[in-house]
Amino acid sequence: MQTSPATDRRAVRIWLPLAFTAGAAVGVLGGMIGLGGAEFRLPLLIMLGFAALQAVILNKALSLVVVLTALPARLGAVPLSALAPHGDVVANLLLGSLAGAWAGAFWATRMRSATLYRVLAVLLVAIAADLIGNHTGTLHHIALAPAVVVTAGVVAGFFIGVVAALMGVAGGELLIPTIVLLFGTDIKIAGSLSLAVSLPTMLVAFARYSRDGSFAVLRRHARLTGVLALGSITGTIGGGLLLGVIPDAVLVPGLAVLLALSSIKVWRHATTG
Repeated sequence: MQTSPATDRRAVRIWLPLAFTAGAAVGVLGGMIGLGGAEFRLPLLIMLGFAALQAVILNKALSLVVVLTALPARLGAVPLSALAPHGDVVANLLLGSLAGAWAGAFWATRMRSATLYRVLAVLLVAIAADLIGNHTGTLHHIALAPAVVVTAGVVAGFFIGVVAALMGVAGGELLIPTIVLLFGTDIKIAGSLSLAVSLPTMLVAFARYSRDGSFAVLRRHARLTGVLALGSITGTIGGGLLLGVIPDAVLVPGLAVLLALSSIKVWRHATTG
């Protein structure tokens, strides 16, 4: 998505309001199910004309802003004193997720664009399936030996770090069920712990992406990025306020279908983009 400065100036009055609206809409979708909306933002960025890797990097930057904004609100609901006893959970997952984030970002910068489009399309379908699974079933702790839990936590963390880096997402949709299933943590505390894992994981992926030429997309489209970020934050807050207004039985399948349809459009970019 590259345009001349003159074209940018002529289009700015149209693009920026649309960017804010699009960012807000994505934020609302994510907020209504307790996520940041990055899963829905990624295909939107690709449809706006960003190349696959540029869309991932831009999505990662916006996800980082949303997570940083969500932290104070989350700490108000679940204080640090409630999280401190679970520091070992965060450390366990970070052992894998930091390595996974670096590896995922490395692979993304080395993939052919067509391959990355296909990988993103498959991951969107996987996230859709995960979304339905998490919201239609009940999560139960799986009792395992301590050594097995630690090993599983590192492996799961690595996988989540790879996916988060490849898609530019925070990974909460994968981290929360992992924390509940492996460590038996209350789901509200798991939500806050997922942010504690997500933030350093995202920073590692961001640092790796900063070494690639595509990182310049953030400087080239700084104004658009800022407006999208503002829209995303506004939408996420609004979506959080609407949490529960639409029954999950209607909302979740609808969002899963949206992700599946988006994956088809992203896949097509592998041959047409």
